[in-house]
Amino acid sequence: MCYSAQIEAEYKAYVRKFGARMSLMGFHDLFWRRAREAYVLQIPKAVEEAFAHPQTEQEREIKALIDEFKAQQATRFEQLLFEQKTRLVQAQRKLEIKITKAAQESQRIASKKVAWAMDKLADLRRTRLEERDARIFPDWYAPVMVVENGERLVKPMRYHCLPAGKPAAFDAKFPGTFNARRDSLEGFWKGVFGVTHGILLIRSFFEHVNRHQAEGRALAPGEIPEDVVIEFKPDSGADMLAACIWSRWTSPGQPDLLSFALITDDPPAEVVAAGHDRCVIPIKPEHIDAWLHPDPANLARSYAILDDRQRPYYEHRMAA
Repeated sequence: MCYSAQIEAEYKAYVRKFGARMSLMGFHDLFWRRAREAYVLQIPKAVEEAFAHPQTEQEREIKALIDEFKAQQATRFEQLLFEQKTRLVQAQRKLEIKITKAAQESQRIASKKVAWAMDKLADLRRTRLEERDARIFPDWYAPVMVVENGERLVKPMRYHCLPAGKPAAFDAKFPGTFNARRDSLEGFWKGVFGVTHGILLIRSFFEHVNRHQAEGRALAPGEIPEDVVIEFKPDSGADMLAACIWSRWTSPGQPDLLSFALITDDPPAEVVAAGHDRCVIPIKPEHIDAWLHPDPANLARSYAILDDRQRPYYEHRMAA
């Protein structure tokens, strides 16, 4: 599984490197739904910051929608902060008169929520990007390069693939469909693999592993396995062209949903040694066109691209 990835969030990188065109309509629709229809859409801060300095009218409209949403969030956090500060003061006054479990619990909860709201406000107002701002998790949106009508396009897609024609309940029934195992491409993913392929630029990927495995040792007597998150990154530091499959899901009365899954396979020895059993598949640059123009009648060609992959050495470290 690849439960999280550090992506290249700057869509212009796709434009510079691959001659792709930005689907501004797709991004406008995404940010419009988030700001105007109260959709719970998770979008990395780094993707928003890509529109911080708009050059066209449509980019200015997108920035306005981002600013509108930030203002809504700021109001929400400020209101929560006021409520919890008031609650905290009331609890402290009660404790000055008499110590009770109820007042202590109210003080604890209010203090925690005050700190949370202050962190959220600071994060919302922060303009300097941090590494975590370009990280995605299942159900978050990321820019994915595809081909439509013979043109390379960069579109925002949800990292959790809902194939066309499936019921909306498919998401809950199959929560792990942000990854597509190579050995299931002609089974579970039939109708998507060989039909709609994409590429996601990623810098690293993250996995849950047992600490003792990540440290290359056996469990100590009486030790309970501890879950930790490991970041795997190519030692070259270069972005990976991660192979994806994607789909456009439609349903009457619902907005269209573009969603994708990263294809994963058996990992190289260094990933196994760190305690994990899956790995993304970075394709070679010379295969971009062939990968983005799949032929459902020639799946062997797509498999050959996945097999003739880039094989970097993955360094790993405990994630912050």
